[in-house]
Amino acid sequence: MSDAPKNDVRLIWSRYYSAFIPAGPSGPGFVDRLKAASGAIGGIAVTGLLCGLMLGNGLAHPLLVAPMGASAVLLFAVPASPLAQPWPVLGGNVISALVGIFVAKAVPDPTFAAALAVGAAIAIMSLLRCLHPPGGAVALSAALGVKGVASSYLFALVPVGVNTLLLLVVAILFHRIAGHNYPHVAPKAPAPHGTADPAPLLRAGPSAQDVADAVQGYGDALDVDQADLRQLLADAELRAAERLHGAVPCAQIMARDVIHVPASQPMEQVRALMLARGLLSLPVLDDAGRVQGIIGALDLGREGERAGDIARRALLVHADTPVARLIGPLSSGARRAAIVVDADHRLQGLVTQTDLLASLALRASAAPASADPGRESR
Repeated sequence: MSDAPKNDVRLIWSRYYSAFIPAGPSGPGFVDRLKAASGAIGGIAVTGLLCGLMLGNGLAHPLLVAPMGASAVLLFAVPASPLAQPWPVLGGNVISALVGIFVAKAVPDPTFAAALAVGAAIAIMSLLRCLHPPGGAVALSAALGVKGVASSYLFALVPVGVNTLLLLVVAILFHRIAGHNYPHVAPKAPAPHGTADPAPLLRAGPSAQDVADAVQGYGDALDVDQADLRQLLADAELRAAERLHGAVPCAQIMARDVIHVPASQPMEQVRALMLARGLLSLPVLDDAGRVQGIIGALDLGREGERAGDIARRALLVHADTPVARLIGPLSSGARRAAIVVDADHRLQGLVTQTDLLASLALRASAAPASADPGRESR
């Protein structure tokens, strides 16, 4: 029997398997998942306890509604999701509860009322930009429980609104303590000079409109903020550049005869030296000969009597550091050079923006030539 049919069966099974059982979640590792689980435990427990203290335990409705568990999953496990932000969480749950109660009062048949409540909740949450998946469960619970605990529109306030608000407060405090960005705002790469222009790497990569068009053309809804997606694409392009150009070490392009000054050098002499030599970057060494910092052209206006007084923290790399690792820091506008040091932080060389640009330009120009199989025959 030929192996071809077996391979075809394996390929078909692999496709179906990957569709139903996707790979593990990307991003946070196992420890972060444990933190998320701990946060959810604390969030639900604190919410229940506070509701009991505030409202008492003798009410006709439960202190916690089941959809809060689903909200906790989003709030603590995927806090960067657009569906887990404060307005979608609070607005989605409360509005869905109101929709569920209204539909159930208007439609006698419970099955049809339940279905209509979930669909209407999705539509209204989408229109109000507060889509929250647990809102569908809230609407369903309200529609099915309209003759019991959800017989009044106050059900949307107590316990749904109170539960959601308390859970949100706990989530915000938890993420602040854990050092997470919540409520999530896409990190904005700093502009080189405090202008409105995006950072250089973002200008060189896909624009915000490119990302919006790509998401629109993708067809399926993506649970990711477009600003986050643009940052991820820029970072992926930078990593690809590091991989493609990673074979070139800093030692290959660095300047070795580097002009430098001791930290005790008077600033009058430092200014005169940089102006006379046309230097944009000047390493500063301490008394033991180790790199203490760097002085740039813009630092000459700062107050200080000695070079060590105005030296800024330098970007330090080693001779075997791949050149492409410098693309990000040297293109951000915040740094103009990287100092190459040995294991004892002693000066070995200097890589400037000009060195980096020349290296990348030469490799880019050589790439098509090396890729042309007919070049040697012509």
